[in-house]
This record gives sequence, C-alpha cells and structure tokens, in this order.
Amino acid sequence: MPNQHNQDVQIPVSRPDTVIWDWNGTLLDDKQICLRGINRLLERRKLAPLDMDRYRKIFTFPVRSYYEAAGFDFSREEFEVPAEEFIDEYRLLLPEAGLFPDVLQVLAFFRQRGIRQYVLSAMEQQALVRSIDERGILANFQGIYGIGDNLAYSKLLRGRELLKENQIDPKHALMIGDTLHDLEVAGELGLNIVLVGRGHQHPDRLFRQGQTVLENLEQLKRWYNGPD
Repeated sequence: MPNQHNQDVQIPVSRPDTVIWDWNGTLLDDKQICLRGINRLLERRKLAPLDMDRYRKIFTFPVRSYYEAAGFDFSREEFEVPAEEFIDEYRLLLPEAGLFPDVLQVLAFFRQRGIRQYVLSAMEQQALVRSIDERGILANFQGIYGIGDNLAYSKLLRGRELLKENQIDPKHALMIGDTLHDLEVAGELGLNIVLVGRGHQHPDRLFRQGQTVLENLEQLKRWYNGPD
C-alpha cells in the first residue's frame, strides 16, 4: 500500500478549476471483477490463473501487453478474440462493482466549490455513461468521455477532445487516475496529475515514477482545505 505517513499531500497544482477523473480503478472499484473475468479466459485456455498481486503488477496499457504477460499466445489467436471475450465477462460482472467508499463525498466536495468535473476513460462511451448513471453520480459531471470501441486504444484522443470542447486550460486542471497510462495521457495533454494507489496497478509501480500517490480520495479534501 502507499506510504501510511503520506498525510500532507503535495498536489502539482494549486486549487484547480477543473478535475478530470479516470473511471475504472479510480472512482469505480472494479479490480475484483476484472481479475475474475481474466481468470475465466485463462481457465478456458488451460492457463494459470492470476492472483490480485500478480494482476496489479502486470496490468498495463496497451492491454495487449497485459494479456501477453498473463499468458495469452497471439500466435494461436488474434488479440481481438480474448479482448472481446473479456468485455462480455466484464459486462456480466459489472453490476457487482461499486464505487470506492469515499467517492460520493469527494465528488460533492468539489461540486460545492464550483469545480468542474469530467470523466475520461478507456471504457466504451455508451457503457461508460450507463455505468456512471446506474451508480447515481452522473449529475456531478459536466462531461463524460469514453472511447468508441472496446479495445482501449484512444484515450489520449478523447482527452484532447475533452480539453478543446470545454476550453480547459491544462495548467489549471487536475487529472486523477490509477495507472501509468493515466500518467502518460496527462503528460501528453499537459495536465497536472495525481495517482491513486488502490486501483489496477500496484502502488510500487506508481511510486517509481516519482509521482504523488494517494492512499485514498479523502486526501484530496485535506490538501484542498490546507493545514488546520
């Protein structure tokens, strides 16, 4: 887990006017269903299952690399076959995934302070909107930006559209995610970013990049309010 003494969070922007949230692993706690889904695919191919620690150590983007690390052999089948198969499993399991326990309070905290909030995700657009709406938090966001397919290829493109369409100055915006891919996307977009170490990638991987890594979203409130 992230450092337990990291209570005074250092955020690389002072009181942003915009927060851009990742969805999976940042607001939605879907690690367990992702692990169960990929293990179903591995079992069908008579491959060794993953445990959560191994999953978080190999999960990455592009997801093809993650599948290869998990044991899939793309000389025997096309990548799109297990990728689409996983999406089917994920859809079946998705109702079991809930929000992290501090999400509602933190979304309300920023909303009450007039900070615009958006979601930028590698999840397919319609599924993303439906998933957010079903959890009762759609009204918190000024925009939802998912991708056009299930292969998680174009999060950066959607991020550029998000900034342009909403006239967001990256210098005054904060992205919050849980993976090194979020870090890469933020870098390309010129966004400030903090990472959360309880999502899809092991916190040790995030710390190695020298980034601010949160234990939870409550730390954002402590940072914004400043010292007591």
